[in-house]
Order: sequence, then C-alpha cells, then structure tokens
Amino acid sequence: MVHLGPLPGSPAAAPIDATIGRAVDDARALGEAGFDALMVENFGDAPFFADAVPAVTATAMTRVVTELAAATDLPIGVNVLRNDGLTAV
Repeated sequence: MVHLGPLPGSPAAAPIDATIGRAVDDARALGEAGFDALMVENFGDAPFFADAVPAVTATAMTRVVTELAAATDLPIGVNVLRNDGLTAV
C-alpha cells in the first residue's frame, strides 16, 4: 500500500513534489520486497470528505499515479478515501 501524504486541498497539504518523492520511494521499496502490485490511497487527507473528493484531490492523485507508473512496472490500483469509487475510476 502506498499511503499518500496530505494532498493539495486537504487541511495539512504538503508540497506535491515531496508527496510524489515519498510515494515513488515507497513503491520502489515494495517492488524490491517482492510485492507484485501497488495500491495507492490518499490516507494523509484525513479528515476525509463525506462523499466525493474535490477535483484538486483527483488531479493530485492522478499526478502521483502517473509518476508511479513511470517509476515502476508494477500494476497500480487506486482507492480514493472515503470510498469515492467514481473518482478512483
């Protein structure tokens, strides 16, 4: 599981480049440990939105996942908290 730090739009948002760097490091470590896929989640965005996340969250997650796809060959799944399945697609 790649738990992202606070994304833009969340109360404690971190710079997106720092979030990407940490996510890439985590993804590479998981791959080196033998994991065969990644799941990415916006865990650092607590407190979570009750329904759909705002567009800025979806955009930030897309940017992170794009960078992960460039950094690893592992398949990537996405979970948008609080279970915003439509955005995750």
